[in-house]
Amino acid sequence: MGGSGDSGPATQGRPYTLTTPVQARTNALTEPDETFKSNAGRIIGRFGQTVRRKPGPWTASVFGLLRHLEDVNFAYSPRVLGFDDDGNEVLTFIAGESGPDAWAKIVREDGLRRFARLLRSYHDAVAGFEPSSIQWATETRAPAPHEIICHGDFGPWNTVWRGDEPVGIIDWELAGPRPALYDVAYALEYAVPFRDDTECVQWLRYPSPPDRTRRIAVFADAYGLASAAGLFDEVVRVQRDAIAVIRELAERGEQPQGEWVAAGHLDELEARARWSEDNRNLFEP
Repeated sequence: MGGSGDSGPATQGRPYTLTTPVQARTNALTEPDETFKSNAGRIIGRFGQTVRRKPGPWTASVFGLLRHLEDVNFAYSPRVLGFDDDGNEVLTFIAGESGPDAWAKIVREDGLRRFARLLRSYHDAVAGFEPSSIQWATETRAPAPHEIICHGDFGPWNTVWRGDEPVGIIDWELAGPRPALYDVAYALEYAVPFRDDTECVQWLRYPSPPDRTRRIAVFADAYGLASAAGLFDEVVRVQRDAIAVIRELAERGEQPQGEWVAAGHLDELEARARWSEDNRNLFEP
């Protein structure tokens, strides 16, 4: 989900790297101004200064979360406008660079620190949230006492930037109850990153192989952790958890997870997790 608020950074613009507009699969999303994502039955389109998509079973819970964030003046989330006449979710529209362009924003340490602080600001804002609806994408339950409602997909592609400053967080459909460290570990996989040197340089905008140990420490410090101890194991645990979540959602018929499994994406995720486990020496002092 993407969108913009009426105050603060999240006020207008572009929550995804745009693709060629496509004809939607329902009359409710015919001829959007721009199409951000398109998969089987889950089209996201911009109509004016709104973002619209078909609702899912989690919509009421995510709407409750986003309304809480608006109530506490969290400036980085889209605002809920409700539903249109065709039953589509309607959110406000956030301006800036996102998708693949956002990866480059966290290569430098100052961008990495801003990325970590953005996550911490969300966790602080959501800390007092008590959801009235508890049907999330991956499970149906309230958070345990040690948990918050995590974003669930806090990668660089789901942040929106203007220049060197992050101004928004988008795509909230995988939000759900977990320890805050889940979001931290999930973000670290992509921010450190847990990828080999070739991929970092050729695809992820790094001018040279990253110092992964230092980047973990920089993120931990900016987020406000006392130390980086144990974070490597948390990342690997989250990598394994992501495989299980995608498999479960695909078995339930959710998209794009079903498409990912059909395309062999789980094999790629398994290979990434094994690479992490085999290269612990790159991540710890």
